[in-house]
Amino acid sequence: MSEKSRIVMVAGSASHGGGAHEHPAGCAYLADQLNKAVNSVEVVVSQGWPVDPATFTDTDAIIVYSDGGAGHLSIPHLEQISGLVEQGIGLGMLHYAVEVPKGEPGDRFLEWIGGYFETHLSVNPYWTATFTGFPEHPTTRGIEPFSLEDEWYYHMRFRENMQGVTPVLSAIAPASTLERPDGPHSGNPHVRASVANGEPQHLGWCVERPDGGRGFGFTGGHLHRNWADDDLRKFILNAIAWTAKVEIPEGGISTPTPTEAELEAYL
Repeated sequence: MSEKSRIVMVAGSASHGGGAHEHPAGCAYLADQLNKAVNSVEVVVSQGWPVDPATFTDTDAIIVYSDGGAGHLSIPHLEQISGLVEQGIGLGMLHYAVEVPKGEPGDRFLEWIGGYFETHLSVNPYWTATFTGFPEHPTTRGIEPFSLEDEWYYHMRFRENMQGVTPVLSAIAPASTLERPDGPHSGNPHVRASVANGEPQHLGWCVERPDGGRGFGFTGGHLHRNWADDDLRKFILNAIAWTAKVEIPEGGISTPTPTEAELEAYL
């Protein structure tokens, strides 16, 4: 049996074109970076939810990068995921994959990863988030303050009183992010009050579950080109590895800055 920690990245279909929601390309790129930089992991990519349940044998973490909402690829597999999570397997959701309908899927996400995008509560504006500091956590090792334009969802539905949830990537959302009228993804009285109060918005978070597994959510990742940002990339690689219970080095997981051409080669 392999001594390496096995991570399965589940890629939804590319859905936007033009360098956005490039889920297969993003998964392939991030998997390559981890496989090259961390000797103790084996990262494989599944295009779509694996048909063969054996794909998850001896797996330490499942990371989903896909479209979400009512068509979220996990929804037909909630029972299977519950069984895997009960074995202590880590689970991470990137970008649109953090959105599932309120009700059973949302409740499962609260249990598994600590939070999710809830319509009429959370919003999905395009803005430049500025990260001025980070809590001490393995996922934030080696990261310097940075700013990045992306479709950063915020004002997630978290567990009651943030129980067990550790925010690791937070920024103050400007009022300009709420210029759209109220709607399921664009604005509501709750988020308007939160922004008016200057509350930090948590764009990346982690949980350590009672079953021994770990969970992780990240709301950025709309643009493929943003994987070229050294701090964002380090954070995501740290977080994926942490979710699989891999020891994160003091300076974080460092990888070479890709050129535009190198990133485009994955498209």
